[in-house]
Amino acid sequence: MAVTAENRWGRVKPARGLMEIVDFATRSHARAVIVLIVAALLNILPGFFAIPPTDRDESRFAQATKQMLESGDYIDIRFQETTRYKKPVGIYWLQATAVKAGQALGIREATTSIWLYRVPSLLGAVGAVLLTYWAALAFLTRRAALMAGLMMATCLLLSVEGRIAKTDACLLLTAVAAMGAMARAYLPEQRARLEGRSSWTVPAIFWTAIAASVLLKGPVIPLIVFLTVAALAIADRSVVWFWSLRPLVGVLWSALLVLPWFVAITMRAGDGFFQESVGEDLLSKLFQGQESHGAPPGYYFLLFWVTFWPAATLAGIAARSVWSSRQEPGARFLLAWIVPAWILFELVVTKLPHYVLPLYPAIAILIAGVVDARVLPSRSKLERGTIWWFVLPVVIGLLGLGTLIFIGRQFGFLAWLLIGASMVMGFRAWQLYNSDGAEHALMRSFAAALLMTAAIFGFIIPALHSVFPSVALAKILRDSGCSNPVAAAAGYGEASVVFLAGTATRQTDGAGAAEFLRGGECRFAFVEARQERSFAQRADVIGLLYSSGPRIEGFNLGNGRAVTVAVYRSGSPP
Repeated sequence: MAVTAENRWGRVKPARGLMEIVDFATRSHARAVIVLIVAALLNILPGFFAIPPTDRDESRFAQATKQMLESGDYIDIRFQETTRYKKPVGIYWLQATAVKAGQALGIREATTSIWLYRVPSLLGAVGAVLLTYWAALAFLTRRAALMAGLMMATCLLLSVEGRIAKTDACLLLTAVAAMGAMARAYLPEQRARLEGRSSWTVPAIFWTAIAASVLLKGPVIPLIVFLTVAALAIADRSVVWFWSLRPLVGVLWSALLVLPWFVAITMRAGDGFFQESVGEDLLSKLFQGQESHGAPPGYYFLLFWVTFWPAATLAGIAARSVWSSRQEPGARFLLAWIVPAWILFELVVTKLPHYVLPLYPAIAILIAGVVDARVLPSRSKLERGTIWWFVLPVVIGLLGLGTLIFIGRQFGFLAWLLIGASMVMGFRAWQLYNSDGAEHALMRSFAAALLMTAAIFGFIIPALHSVFPSVALAKILRDSGCSNPVAAAAGYGEASVVFLAGTATRQTDGAGAAEFLRGGECRFAFVEARQERSFAQRADVIGLLYSSGPRIEGFNLGNGRAVTVAVYRSGSPP
């Protein structure tokens, strides 16, 4: 007997192809979890092991963790001799645990295997997808909750954050856990179940997630929670529901989890951590564009259509239905989760795409609810925007293939095949949206997204060797025949060089690199082209004996410029 599905206009059509996955997954929570895990892994694993360390944030995080492992000091956070107090310690502990697990399993060179440092991000991303499903169950049917989870599982921004060794995928997990628990305390039907069982499970999830988020990135998630509660208090003129989360005990529990490290770092560094993390990092982001990342309001709105693709394509169409239901408790909670925090992020001067990622699960739940209720407006002019399902694979695919050919100097048959398949699925999602309905179109768009990320991250980026010059420089050290080679970097001091070449890598200028080579055998200098004159002049003055190695031509992702690095070795030429 065929399984059937109803489209927006009430016609009953046989479910086929990709919709059979939905029908399979909605038969039980276990099946839904399996489908979501598979979708998230398909979105994140391509290139996870093959893409080298990227500059700058990923390599900075990984190097600081690596130094924790080398020193055995898991309280202080340092990048070489410099303190790195911009973020708390949580992500470093998670990365160190992953690397130690790799060492226990016998993985060679675990401390320089960047994929081990990425494992917490992978687990955080998968966990965030599953928690989006769990959070959505407080609002929607199982089928709609599955669609919300799939929107996050195929989200382009989560695809990126899930394969980078930094905080944001794990932070997203804590955000969805906290907000999903808070929704169960707010929604009348859910709160009745919570109070009826007199359960501590939901409050424990909420306050543990808050504590974990603080250890990962300070006050970001507590701020989103506060803004949500404040918005609901204004709308409802009451916050009585919040007592279901047992705030008195919860605050004590969060403090018990968070304070030990904060006390330890204060004893170690005095007020240095708070001066750097709050004074230099947080406050400077509020009022000026830190590290050239300033942007005007509207930045996140414009990026949303790419970063939340493919689900973002339906956001504009669903907006009217969402707004008309704003008085319903579920929609009111989700809008309170999104709107105040989004406005704040747009007003903050420093902007990076991932800052609004903790708000995306709420958007996914709202869109899924509208799709499930079949209240998308029919024959709307906004439906023309569904062509975006096709346009984005075309634009990104052609850019990726052009980059592969002209920079990677490869044809990449499999990349072409995957990009082509992604374009076809995007085209079908757009072409058949009106006839098959939004749910069918979404499933095709999810397939388009997975095919595109497989091509870009699995085949194209790993083939771009010139954008990862640090890999070539580190290979020179490994192939040098020295048991303990050390290097100095002059003009090209990116964090990836330190991570791959060793913590002892010295950051200096051309003259300093010449002095460094004079210090003994098996020493190497990585001298960027603009520092070569000062290197040569100092070498002549001190009578340095050295040999010239290869010149590495590449592209510095850290500053977006072409780079040429000459390699010199101490000692007479052979």
